[in-house]
Amino acid sequence: QVQLVESGGGLVQAGGSLRLSCAASGSISSFRGMAWYRQAPGKQRDLVATINRGGSTYYADSVKGRFTFSRDNAKNTVYLEMSSLKPEDTAVYFCNAISLQLDTYWGQGTQVTVSS
Repeated sequence: QVQLVESGGGLVQAGGSLRLSCAASGSISSFRGMAWYRQAPGKQRDLVATINRGGSTYYADSVKGRFTFSRDNAKNTVYLEMSSLKPEDTAVYFCNAISLQLDTYWGQGTQVTVSS
């Protein structure tokens, strides 16, 4: 069973930066892809960014140019570098992984709060 553990959330002022980490219990290079989602209070969980097995990334329009998704295969860890943060980025951020067999795994989430 794969476990994903997020860290790096916190409280930051608008315009600031944070780096989220997601450490996997298994080899991330074996996944079909990984993603970051976020969920604000009372709202649905939305896709933020993805990275596929080949390393190609996708970003939601709302974060494009401000967030960067990267990975370190040796550490089995992916990162979400967030800059120019806005109050509307406030949410619980979740790490997601999909195996080659299409099993889906989720982390427990990490809170990001951006104050205005």
